Amino acid sequence: MPILTYQGLLIVWMSTFCNYINHQPTAAIKSVRHIDVSMTFETRTSKLPDRDTFLWAVGFVLLVNVVGSVPGLLSSPDTPWFQALEKPWFYPPTIAFPIVWTMLFTLLGVALWLVWRAERPGRELALGLFVAQMVFNVAWTPAFFTLEAPLAALGIIAVLWGFVVATIVAFDRVDRRAAALLVPYLVWISFAAVLNFELWRLNV
Repeated sequence: MPILTYQGLLIVWMSTFCNYINHQPTAAIKSVRHIDVSMTFETRTSKLPDRDTFLWAVGFVLLVNVVGSVPGLLSSPDTPWFQALEKPWFYPPTIAFPIVWTMLFTLLGVALWLVWRAERPGRELALGLFVAQMVFNVAWTPAFFTLEAPLAALGIIAVLWGFVVATIVAFDRVDRRAAALLVPYLVWISFAAVLNFELWRLNV
């Protein structure tokens, strides 16, 4: 009888203990969970850019968009000369140009900001090449539409293409993210060069 009583008490005690473990986490477990959640929240919060950083990035994006849009204010494809040109079959819809350029200039602005804020060797050269390619970018529109000189514009875009490649290489040495952001720009410039060539070839 004493043995049966001891075994019964042991079974009841073990059952109670297991139930407590399964349904009542200890204070230590609660504490660990709280610390883990707090650390996760702090880590995610620390990854968010602060207000000044965000404003600087927006400023560079706006700057590049403003500079890039200046030629459009001085010249336009809505001229009798351009409308009379024979267009290649792959000439994009007119609405595509402002949309694509706005997206590309936005990427350029972010890339420029990344390099500008980096304190690494080659930063000055990268920034100088970026300015140089922007000069030729701005020069292309008046050369083509205002001067009505597709061949001269083709020469400008060829030089622009070379400067864009050099800028990507220079950016890659400073910040690879910035170099990657310029790749769509290079693709579009390549397409624009082919388009420029075809417009000249079809209308000589």
